[in-house]
Amino acid sequence: QVRLVQSGGGLVQPGGSLRLSCATSGITFKIHTLDWNRQAPGNPRELVARIDSSGGTTYTDAVKGRFTISRDNARNMVYLQMNNVKPEDAGMYYCSVNRAGRVYWGQGTQVTVSS
Repeated sequence: QVRLVQSGGGLVQPGGSLRLSCATSGITFKIHTLDWNRQAPGNPRELVARIDSSGGTTYTDAVKGRFTISRDNARNMVYLQMNNVKPEDAGMYYCSVNRAGRVYWGQGTQVTVSS
């Protein structure tokens, strides 16, 4: 059974930092590409960051230079370090993995940006 369990998130001030974590199980973690996605109210879910099995990363333009996705293959974990957070970064964040053509999602974690 594939499970993605998220932690982290919460309230952060503009310019602050936050780290999201995603613990996975039920997959051969080291071979998979992992994603962080977010959804702001009234907007579709969008891909924020991606890390492939080799550690290669891609980011949406809006977060480049501020967010860092990383993975720990020994712990089957994927992280999203969010620095210099902006109000437009607020929303629900989801980790995800595509396994055999099916996308599995974490439960989501809320990020609120407010002073």
